[in-house]
Amino acid sequence: MKLKLLYQQMLAFFVVIFTTVIVFGIAFIQFSNRMVYRDTWKQLEGYADSVFQQSVVVNTDGEFAGIQITGLQNSERLLANQAIHFTIYNKQNTIAYPKNDYSPAITNAQWKKLKQGETLTTKSDRRLNQVGRKQHPTTDIIKPYRNEDGTLIAVISVGSPVANIESNMRKIQHNLLIAFLISGLVSILIAYALAKYSVSRIDRIRRAAHKIGEGNFDITVPTKGNDEIDGLASDFNHMTESLKASNEEIKRQEQRRREFLADAAHEMRTPLTTINGLLEGLTYDAIPEESKEESLQLMSNETKRLIRLVNDNLDYEKIRTNQIVLNRHEIYVHEVINNLVEQLQKKADEAKDHFVIQVATNVVAYADYDRFVQIMFNIMQNAIQFTTGGTISVHAKNDDKKNCIVTVSDTGIGMSEDQMKNIWERYYKADVSRKNTKYGESGLGMAIVHQLVKAHDGQIKVSSQLGKGTTFTVRLPGKK
Repeated sequence: MKLKLLYQQMLAFFVVIFTTVIVFGIAFIQFSNRMVYRDTWKQLEGYADSVFQQSVVVNTDGEFAGIQITGLQNSERLLANQAIHFTIYNKQNTIAYPKNDYSPAITNAQWKKLKQGETLTTKSDRRLNQVGRKQHPTTDIIKPYRNEDGTLIAVISVGSPVANIESNMRKIQHNLLIAFLISGLVSILIAYALAKYSVSRIDRIRRAAHKIGEGNFDITVPTKGNDEIDGLASDFNHMTESLKASNEEIKRQEQRRREFLADAAHEMRTPLTTINGLLEGLTYDAIPEESKEESLQLMSNETKRLIRLVNDNLDYEKIRTNQIVLNRHEIYVHEVINNLVEQLQKKADEAKDHFVIQVATNVVAYADYDRFVQIMFNIMQNAIQFTTGGTISVHAKNDDKKNCIVTVSDTGIGMSEDQMKNIWERYYKADVSRKNTKYGESGLGMAIVHQLVKAHDGQIKVSSQLGKGTTFTVRLPGKK
């Protein structure tokens, strides 16, 4: 394919270049032909003027008086060396000189034009001698001469063999043929160079595509941005960057998938192990009678934990795949926050945390009530989980566009940059040591929050510093 494309390009360039050369060559030949005849006629006209001045005698009345033979013979000898012949006609269209040579026949139509002062030219004329034999073709100029009154005095015809002109044209054509051959060779070299250059640029892209196919995404094609191939190279580089980003994302998602399976197995193994141990104890009567009620209660709690874990996973998938229906309406934020504070106050007291609420009674959020409660519950519970003996502040307001902005800040352990990047991932936990808290957190809460905010066409941002605390900012768009 490479050679085929090279030859195609080469043939295209060669046809264009050689066609241009041929067109210019034909035009040059035609131009040269016209110029040779024009120069010949101009030269013959000069000879005619010289013959008239040296040989034609005009009387005082401006009439043809005769021919001066001496001057005429001198002119004839000079012109004969160049194979140029001339004829002198009087005003009656009768040959005055020479009497015994061949001369062009002047028709009545030509004579009429000559009497009007028009000079005639011919490109190929066959003269007849006095015995009627054809002579070699000539090119002629027939020029009239008139007196001051405009009366025709004489007509002089000067002719030169066409062979002389053809000889000059053959020399021009010969030189032009050599130029054609040289131009053809040069055009082949130029066409090959241009085709090779174009194909090499395409081949660079092909080699780069081959490397990408082998999994090497650190490839860029050099480009100057001047033509379509450079544009293709630029698009190719953008595609390479996209593929590289996609490949990295695929690797990251694969890693998260493995972590998810490991985390899901870990989260489910703990309660299942607990339930299995209690069942074995009850089966073999290894649990004292007074502890059986407590064991049953523990089994119930672990079962609920498993159910909650499965429901959270199902809930996350439904939200992520837009399978939930949001019933949006205006919600008074202060009512929701106050209710959540009451629910979480016991957990906050156990962690020795206290709430600071700054939410005006007129602040509203346009959202699904249950999902809005779920968002705020998870964020506030997360703040309690990672804060001990600190403060949890909740602030809400409406901006000029009636968007609801809720901020939850804590003074807890904070997060690093890497932790903030992964906080929205399923089963990710910023504090690994808290995988088995008494609240049973599984790492799904913030992932669900992120998906729910996106489902509301909102935004959620997090800022944090290690040892200084974390701030979550939720922005939900107002009613349109």
